[in-house]
Amino acid sequence: MAQPDDLVPTPEQRRRHDLLMAGFDLLDQAIAVFDATPKLVTWNKALLRLLDFPESLVKVGTPFEAFVRFNAERGEYGPGDIEKLVAARMASARSFEPHYVERVRPNGKVLAVRGVPIPNLGFVSLWTDVTEQRRAEALVQEQNARLEARVRERTAELEQANREIDQIAGALRLSEGRMRLILDAIPAMIAHVDAGRRYRFANRAYAEWFGLTKEKIVGRSIEDVFGEDTYAAIDTYLCEAETGERVSYEYARRNAEGQLVHARSVVVPDVSLEGGFRGYFVMSIDITEQKASQAALVQAQKMEAVGQLTGGLAHDFNNLLTIIIGNLSALQDKLAGGDGAEYVDPSLQAARRGAELIRRLLGFSRRQTLEPAAVEVGGLVRNMTQLLVRTLGETITVRQQYPDAPIHALADPHQLENAILNLAINARDAMSGGGKLTITVQPRHISGSLARLSEVPPGDYVQIDVSDTGKGIEPTVLARVFEPFFTTKPFGGGSGLGLSMVYGFVRQSGGNIRILSTPGKGTNVRFVLPATQPSAPARAQESAASVPAARGCGPVLLVEDEPEVRKVIRMQLTTLGYPVIEAGDGVEALALLENIENIAVLVSDTVMPGGLNGHELARRARALRPALPILLITGYASERPAGDDAVANIPVLRKPFDPPALATALAGLAAGADAGPTPTNPAKEESPT
Repeated sequence: MAQPDDLVPTPEQRRRHDLLMAGFDLLDQAIAVFDATPKLVTWNKALLRLLDFPESLVKVGTPFEAFVRFNAERGEYGPGDIEKLVAARMASARSFEPHYVERVRPNGKVLAVRGVPIPNLGFVSLWTDVTEQRRAEALVQEQNARLEARVRERTAELEQANREIDQIAGALRLSEGRMRLILDAIPAMIAHVDAGRRYRFANRAYAEWFGLTKEKIVGRSIEDVFGEDTYAAIDTYLCEAETGERVSYEYARRNAEGQLVHARSVVVPDVSLEGGFRGYFVMSIDITEQKASQAALVQAQKMEAVGQLTGGLAHDFNNLLTIIIGNLSALQDKLAGGDGAEYVDPSLQAARRGAELIRRLLGFSRRQTLEPAAVEVGGLVRNMTQLLVRTLGETITVRQQYPDAPIHALADPHQLENAILNLAINARDAMSGGGKLTITVQPRHISGSLARLSEVPPGDYVQIDVSDTGKGIEPTVLARVFEPFFTTKPFGGGSGLGLSMVYGFVRQSGGNIRILSTPGKGTNVRFVLPATQPSAPARAQESAASVPAARGCGPVLLVEDEPEVRKVIRMQLTTLGYPVIEAGDGVEALALLENIENIAVLVSDTVMPGGLNGHELARRARALRPALPILLITGYASERPAGDDAVANIPVLRKPFDPPALATALAGLAAGADAGPTPTNPAKEESPT
C-alpha cells in the first residue's frame, strides 16, 4: 500500500536529515538514541571511536542490553558478576531518569556519560571524553599546593634578602611576572593591600569576584571595593592584622546580581625585617556553595530531630490515650446512656480526636516509599483546615473550594498532605503582611494533545490549585524553583527541598505540576493526580459481643511494660471473655511460653525494656509454637522490621484502640487460625529507580 503523501519525506526533508546526521558525525561527543523498548534508533561515528564497539553490534534495533552486556564482558564496569552488572544498568535505563556519571575505561580514558529521557519515547545517551580535562584539574590542584608552598617560601626569601634587593631586582621582577601568571591561573582569590588599605595587587579571580578587572581594582581602597556595610564588618580584623597578627574571617556581600555570596579570607601581615608594617597579603575562597550545603544539612538535621522527637512523644501520648480511651470506653459501657453519660461521650470523642492528631503527626514525621490509595481529596483538604489555620497564622485567610460530589485520586495520602502543607507554608512566606490562601479541588479530563504537552497519559485527573496573594516570583527565579537546594530564603531559613519534594511526589504519582506567578500579584501552583474509583467500604467492625472468646482452649498472654496500659488492655480482654496471663517484659513472657502449654494467644507490645522486644519475642514464640496466634501492639508509626519473614505476617494493632478494634483484631487471628497458616507474602518488586 502506498504511503500518504504527507508521510513520504520530501527531498528537502531528506537533505536536512542528511545534513543533521553529517553534523552529528563531526562531533567529538558520541551520541546514541534509544527508543522506549529500549533499542538503538540512531547514532554518530564517535560512538564507535570512543567506545570501541564493533560495527556488527552498532545497528538499528540493537537492544540496549546488548551494549551493556558487551561492556560488562570486556571489563568496562569493573569486576563482578556479569548478570548482576547488566541487570543493575538495565534497571537504571528503564527508569527513564536523567543521569550523569563518569567512568574510567580499562584503557585509562575517562568518559562522562549523560542520559536524558525523551518523554514517552525513549532516551538519548551522550559520551564525552574528559580525560584531558580531569588531568588538567589534577594538575591545577597540584599547582595550588605548589603555589602555597612557593608563596611562603618566597615571602621568607624576600625578608632575608631585603638588604640585597638591588642585586636581585631583575630576577625578582622576572619571578614576579611568572607569579602573576600563576596566580591568575588558580581559583583562589589573592590580593596585596598596602598600609593605607589600598590594593596594590589582585589576581583575576579576586577582581572578578567583586565585578572588576585587575587594572581597575588596583589603587582603590578596601572600603570602596567592599562597600560601607561589609567594610564595617571586617574592619576589626584588619586592625588586628595591622598589629602583626595573622587573622582569618568570613564575610558576606551582595554581588551585582543582588545575590548573597560568602567568602573566607586569611590575612597575613607584610612586615619588613625591621618590624615595620607595610600592608598584608589576602587569600580568599568563595564558600557560597559550602554555606548552602551547610544550611541544607542543618535543616535536614533539624527535620530528623523533629521526626525522632515526634515519634518518641507520639509513642508516650499513644500509651496515655490508650489508658484514657480504654477507661472511658469501659465507663461508657457501664453507664449505658444513664446518668453521667453526657460527660463521658464528649471526653471519649476528644480523646479519639487526640489519637487522630497523633496519627497525623506520625504520618508527617515518617519516611517511607509511596503507598498509593484512593484518597477523597476534598475530605483530605477539609481535614487539614485546622492544621493550616494554625500553621499560617491569623493574618492569612484560608479559603477552600470543593466539587459537589466527592472525587478520588490515586496517591499516598500522607505525602499529599505534606505536599499541600509545603505549598501553604511557601505561600505564607510570600505573604509576610498577610493575605489570602485559596485551595481548590476539581475534576479534570486531559485529552491527547494536552496530555503530550503536560507529559502525562490522557485520562481523568484530580486538579488541585494552591493560590496566594503574595509578592509573586521573579521569572529568573521561577525557572529554578524545582531545583533541589535552590531557595531564595536566607541561610538557615529553608533547605530548598520543599518544592523539589512536591515535584518528585507528583511526578512519581503519575501527575504533573506547574507554577504561574506574577510579581506583586501572587502565585498559583497547580498539580494533577490520576483520578480513581473509591475503594470498597471496609466491613463494619464486629461488636465486642459478637466476637467469640478463645473457644475455651487457653488464656491470652498479655505482654506490656507500662502497668496502667497493661491494666486497661487486661480489662478489655476479660470483658471480651478471654482469660489473661500478664507479663511485664519479653523475658518474663518467654519463660511463661516455655512453661505454660495451653496459652492460646500472644498479645505483646513491641518496644519493651529487658533486652527482648516484641518482635524478638514473636520470633522466638514462632520457633516454639509455629501455630500460636500473635498480635503485636505499638504506639509508633512503623514497627515492622524490614525483610524479617518470621514476623512479616504478624498483624499490628496501633495504639490507642478501643474494645471493638481489639475484638476485631482478635477475631482476625481466630479466622487466620481456622484457615491454616498464612503463606509468606512475596517480596515486593524493587523499583528501577
